[in-house]
Amino acid sequence: MKKIILYSLFVITYMSANAQTPYTVSTDPNNKEGLIYNGIISKYALINQPVFNWYNSSQVNYTPPAEVLSAMTSAKDNVKYMVFGGTWCEDTQFVLPKFFKLQEQSGTPDENISLIAVDRQKKSIGNVATVFGITNVPTIIVLKDGKEVGRVIEYGKTGKWDVELAGLLK
Repeated sequence: MKKIILYSLFVITYMSANAQTPYTVSTDPNNKEGLIYNGIISKYALINQPVFNWYNSSQVNYTPPAEVLSAMTSAKDNVKYMVFGGTWCEDTQFVLPKFFKLQEQSGTPDENISLIAVDRQKKSIGNVATVFGITNVPTIIVLKDGKEVGRVIEYGKTGKWDVELAGLLK
């Protein structure tokens, strides 16, 4: 796992150092008004793109459970997150805005989250998604001291992705 994390950090650093755009944007063949991002993005790429109107509508009515917010607040300086999602994916459109609301309310720094957008085949620039074995999105991977603590895939095993995330943080 340590090699995987080092590889991912190398890809991210390489892309940044070479001033290459760390992501691509293409039109979604299944939704002519939609866009597919692929690569390393930030939540601001989603917030600031009008075509992603799902971001605000998904976030606005979400109130994080107290125990979830408490767990994320307690862990805010001790963990990193690798988040994989597809801008084309309804599950990502539901979960990701809520995850970022949790992030903001907990005070977790933006730099503790790496957001990797994948295409419809769940592939990403730099093969980061392949290295991490991503088969479904969204996938939220929790890392502590450079090691994977666990991951929440889509809605989790119980359908309560946020409660499962809190369990990984405790």
